[in-house]
Amino acid sequence: MSALAVLTLAGCSNGSTPADDPTSSSSFASASQEGKNAPVPASLCSAALSKRLLNASDLGEGYALKSQRPARHDDVTVIGCPALEKLGGDAATGSSLDFPRKAKASFTYVGGSDSEVSEELYSDSAAKLPKGIGEIFDAMVSCPTYQVASGSTVIGMGTQKTAAPDLGDEQWSQLLTYSAGGQRSVVKQTAIRTGNVLVILSGSPGLVDTHLDKALAKAQPAR
Repeated sequence: MSALAVLTLAGCSNGSTPADDPTSSSSFASASQEGKNAPVPASLCSAALSKRLLNASDLGEGYALKSQRPARHDDVTVIGCPALEKLGGDAATGSSLDFPRKAKASFTYVGGSDSEVSEELYSDSAAKLPKGIGEIFDAMVSCPTYQVASGSTVIGMGTQKTAAPDLGDEQWSQLLTYSAGGQRSVVKQTAIRTGNVLVILSGSPGLVDTHLDKALAKAQPAR
């Protein structure tokens, strides 16, 4: 764990940071030239975000939390998509966004691996969140097909922009097709920004559509 992550969690053991204090001057910004002040929601820390993640009981009977695998640092190379090559391997596979305040949970279903679903929560300013997610989604859908190589493994990727539900403040959605070793899987990835929180749900298209409302309601900051 990086020093930044340790400091973030240490200052957030009770689910808030000093910046979350509504009386803190850092929580306010000038609303107009007349000197009126309006509250600006402070970014949530990782510990606070983790409390807003879905849990197995939210998904229904048969689901269990999937243990997180240790982070791997294999070199990932993008082949056939210059826009993604500039962003790096994590962006190419849609696996992570570069925001320090984040939380993630993955769930598996006893009935089969095709019922897995994962959720990611990120928090930052309402200006930075759409820039970060929009840059990656735009790059991915700009290349309908490309390849991702990690070591001796080559994965064929396909991306297709899909209509996002009219939820939150901003929305993005796409279908990702993974092909490797003669096997093919389709994953839907939908991102919704609501205030200073970004919710990303990934999994089979039906599961994402079913649980998106619940994930958004649980992650949405108090207004």
